[in-house]
Amino acid sequence: MIDDYLFQPEVDKEEHIIATYYVESKNFFDACKGIAIGQSIGNPNVRVTLEDERMMKENLAKILDIKSNLLSRQEGIVKIAYPIVNLDIPKDGITQLLCTLMGGQMDIDIIASCKLLDVELPRKYKSHFKGPKYGLYEIKQRTGAVGRPLLGGIVKPKTGLNINQLKEVVMQLLKGGVDFIKEDEMLGNPSFCSFEERVSIISKVVNDFCKDAGKEVFYCPCINADYPYFLERAKFAEKEGVRGVHLNIWAGLPAYKALRDQDLKLAIFFQKSGDKVMTDREHKYSIDWKVVCQIARMIGVDFIHAGMWGGYLSDSKEKLSEIFNVLIKRDVYKPVVPSLSCGSHPGLVDSTVKNFGTDLMMNVGGAIHGHPMGTEAGAKAMRDAFDCEQSGQSIQEFMQSRSELKKAIEKWGYIE
Repeated sequence: MIDDYLFQPEVDKEEHIIATYYVESKNFFDACKGIAIGQSIGNPNVRVTLEDERMMKENLAKILDIKSNLLSRQEGIVKIAYPIVNLDIPKDGITQLLCTLMGGQMDIDIIASCKLLDVELPRKYKSHFKGPKYGLYEIKQRTGAVGRPLLGGIVKPKTGLNINQLKEVVMQLLKGGVDFIKEDEMLGNPSFCSFEERVSIISKVVNDFCKDAGKEVFYCPCINADYPYFLERAKFAEKEGVRGVHLNIWAGLPAYKALRDQDLKLAIFFQKSGDKVMTDREHKYSIDWKVVCQIARMIGVDFIHAGMWGGYLSDSKEKLSEIFNVLIKRDVYKPVVPSLSCGSHPGLVDSTVKNFGTDLMMNVGGAIHGHPMGTEAGAKAMRDAFDCEQSGQSIQEFMQSRSELKKAIEKWGYIE
């Protein structure tokens, strides 16, 4: 009886979450059934007397295909539609969504590989999530970065700085012209640079500078911690006049939603370091990074470490373009700031803008702090590279009057 309800070429898209999987199995047909049945009403191989027609119609996930297309195969793409009636959306939230999409099928012996490639979420579902507080365009307006990329400065060394050293690093970044300052995910609440003490001091440095300079800079201290401590740190940061906070993916996706639900006057930076544990496409079981970005935007982040371009680690143009489209397309949510890092330097500015435009942030650590003339000069070299790109002049011509840029190009090179 169950097969009579299980295979449905079409469903009401406003009443279902539609997941696209790549599946490998010696029995592709049974593997697809195992996901749809097992991730909705129960054991795919055992039928019980309490199952009835209402349950089949309302609660059973549906395979969006016909039976014959799934036979005699060992791998391929399958779309499965999960009824949203099974979810208490505001309270179950991201935890139950992920449990549904990537849960018990990992324990079915006939499934050799199951990769979540895409998710279509109905407007009815998305309406329960706030999306970004500020988003790309408001942040660019507030920082004066219209017509150019945002410039992010990553605090280095990652950890080990005392508060006076951190204060000096931040001051140099500000003088160099950054729009955004992010503490690294390794800087939690160490005794030598405790969270509350450093945020009180650094926020004053940043706010005093911004007042004098007549501009805004988003300083995002790292609030990595377990619940409820990350929320306590975020509230403290807001009280101190901080404009944003940095939270790593290991806090868990529901943590971002919990933070955004507080509706604090804070932008949220989503740091991806560690994501490949679940997003690497070479794994037998994985969630595509595009799906994580889609969910991150929905639950309210303003910045996201979208990927890497041209540095010591680089994604493909095609993959990054796909991610950018998810983050900045116009829909029910404000666009998110896509942040590129992992080896960004002044010689990569032209290549970055040529391939991805200016609706992004180049987030720089090593090429700022490792500049031959120091941190302030490293930040200024990045701003000079932005000015050069806007001017239409060649980099060779432009850098003759910009010593900081010239030194940076000599050290890191120029990429077309």
